[in-house]
Amino acid sequence: MLKTRMTELLGIEYPIQCGTMMSVSKPELVAAVANAGGLACLAAAIYPTQEELTEAIEKTRGLTNRPFGVNISLFPALMPQPPEEMLETIIRAGVKILETAGRSPQPYREMISKAGMIHIHKCARVRDAIKADSMGVDIVSIVGTECGGHPSMEKVTSLVLIPKAAAKIKAPLIAGGGFGDGRTLLAALAMGAEGINMGTRFLATQECPLHQAD
Repeated sequence: MLKTRMTELLGIEYPIQCGTMMSVSKPELVAAVANAGGLACLAAAIYPTQEELTEAIEKTRGLTNRPFGVNISLFPALMPQPPEEMLETIIRAGVKILETAGRSPQPYREMISKAGMIHIHKCARVRDAIKADSMGVDIVSIVGTECGGHPSMEKVTSLVLIPKAAAKIKAPLIAGGGFGDGRTLLAALAMGAEGINMGTRFLATQECPLHQAD
């Protein structure tokens, strides 16, 4: 067990989040990470209907009794349902951890806050981290250009981005982009982060729903 503000707020054992990945962040992988003491989030974008998203949440609950979350991508092209409808589904299901990414979550902050969810917002620029912090999100997640997901157009590396963000915000910071083992976790903590976001590393796990030949 390694305690940081991230682990204490989320109720997890290790300051490690499995990065939410389209078509991969399904119940089996999410539950496996949760059972191992980390955090993972279901990708709401891969469930076209409220019923399918609810089923995925309940399936995950059947596989773990530990904390897990749901990710909502605010990219318009990646929203199978309006964000408000996805949020309503997640709230009704009793999910306690929400991750947003892609755009400012400002229009949904009141709804999230009233539901009492722990809100993680993922971004790729220091100014966006500062903005998210000013909105009152519980945890800010920031990714450098090394990440396999959606880095910023500025292509700022994690080594530069993370300490700058850590110096500017009060909320716990999760660092993503190039992290994949104990040494890089310690490096992130040294830069001021409270934990790391790893995505690619989890693609090689047995619980990841990729074909073995991939």
